[in-house]
Amino acid sequence: MNLGLPSWHSLITRMVDHFGLDRSLLARADVTYQTVAEYFMIRGGDIRCLSSWLEADEQPNQERVRNSEIHRLIVALGFPVIYTTNYDRNLEVAFDVHGQNYVKITKPSDVVSAAEGHTQIVKFHGDFDDPASLVLSESHHFERLFFNSPLDVKLRSDALSRTILFIGYSMSDTNVRLLLYRLWRTWVDAGEVDQRPPLYVFTTDPNPIQEAVLSHWGIKVIGDGENDPGTALKIFLAKLEQEIREPLRAEDQAQPPSE
Repeated sequence: MNLGLPSWHSLITRMVDHFGLDRSLLARADVTYQTVAEYFMIRGGDIRCLSSWLEADEQPNQERVRNSEIHRLIVALGFPVIYTTNYDRNLEVAFDVHGQNYVKITKPSDVVSAAEGHTQIVKFHGDFDDPASLVLSESHHFERLFFNSPLDVKLRSDALSRTILFIGYSMSDTNVRLLLYRLWRTWVDAGEVDQRPPLYVFTTDPNPIQEAVLSHWGIKVIGDGENDPGTALKIFLAKLEQEIREPLRAEDQAQPPSE
């Protein structure tokens, strides 16, 4: 959204308009965005139409991505693996415009062929280049709740050995909460919770009740309720970059000069 792409609400509104439905339906408590997407597909809405809508909003994206400080920071931080539930190509474009190598992973064979030493961009809910891979409707999300797709297995594997930082996800999202809970249960069932790598959630809407529940699951909440989401994220990533650079700078200064 910081790059001008439509929100979930905007996208779902287009689906409602596509079939001439009353927009007031979106205000009903028994209608979720995933349910509207399910209706869209049941009624014969072509998922390629969805891709066209989003791609039309996405163009031109290269200059916007180049000027996005958030995307520059994501690239500069050098995360070894990035999982994204976005369908667009903006992360890939960010790595391209800043001259950093990456591999895109959307299916099991991509994991096998991934080059070593490059950031992995895992398209967790699918990719525009493969419309059939998009996780969009209620049925799609229900299927992912089993947590046993190839990309789910990869995430579980990564979660066993890496520190994880969640950015941009609502803690009221059932899918996200179930994912966090199951990651916690993996360690509980193994009887080695104290060996678990740290897991953090960045949020711009701190909530003491949520923080207590997530803390019980071994998750540290990092919050900033003082700024709008885009500004808060930019400040947080900039601070993270500074924290990483300072030890590296000190280490370089401690090295003896080369002859």
